Amino acid sequence: LLKTVGGMTNKEISKTFETWNKGPLASFLVELTAQVLKIPDDRTNEGFLVDKILDKTGMKGTGKWTVQDALELGVAVPTISAAFDGRLLSGLKEQRERASETLGGISAADTTGGSPIAKEDLVEMVEKALLASKIVAYAQGMSILSTASERREWSLDLSKIARIWKGGCIIRAELLNDIQEAYKTDPTLPNLLLDPTLAKVVSDSAGSWRAVVAAATARGVAIPAISASLGYYDAYRRADSPANLVQAQRDAFGAHGYERKDMEGSFTSDWLKETEIK
Repeated sequence: LLKTVGGMTNKEISKTFETWNKGPLASFLVELTAQVLKIPDDRTNEGFLVDKILDKTGMKGTGKWTVQDALELGVAVPTISAAFDGRLLSGLKEQRERASETLGGISAADTTGGSPIAKEDLVEMVEKALLASKIVAYAQGMSILSTASERREWSLDLSKIARIWKGGCIIRAELLNDIQEAYKTDPTLPNLLLDPTLAKVVSDSAGSWRAVVAAATARGVAIPAISASLGYYDAYRRADSPANLVQAQRDAFGAHGYERKDMEGSFTSDWLKETEIK
């Protein structure tokens, strides 16, 4: 997004990540990204090495195992799934090249949709969107662990796990201090988004978060993990969801039954009988 929409160079983006690594986004991967972006191509002595690397992401299986386990446990992890799907899509290099011709690839003309955004404003917006999305990603990951701990009687100490991750894991981050404190304060916390400190950070970032997703969408730039994080946040904080319609449909086509808000028990109805809306 910074490169495609913001028109920023590798050097500018590297410096941006270096700045971010001095604040709440400080982490191993942010630090590593700043370093990787500025390494020159020592084989041709032309341009940056990262721009010469084939855009097909390798994988060892941990992402797939995480998503599979989440599905088995019934835990929603759309951000993690979106990141994994992104890797799978990256492997379709030949198809993506064909699609860019058939469907029209992203060009400079595509990225002019929406209102113009100053580079400095875009950097600030993306920083907040990334921070909120990281909190959501951690919330989903911790939900897998807490659910697995309960179902499999593991008795995991999530506060201690957050402390261990700070000691050298590739996901070590400044954010883990707040996560450690959240579970120390409430070991039974069902979701990190319910911690007052983290909830305020996400809430304060929401405006920029939405603006980033809207800007990317208007310009045809895919940011699936950030978009999925925002969708999770909005769905999680909604007291009444459209799932009642889904339940009605399931009962109509398969007599799966449904629960009511105003009565105890399980019900089923004849949804296909002729009736008129009064």
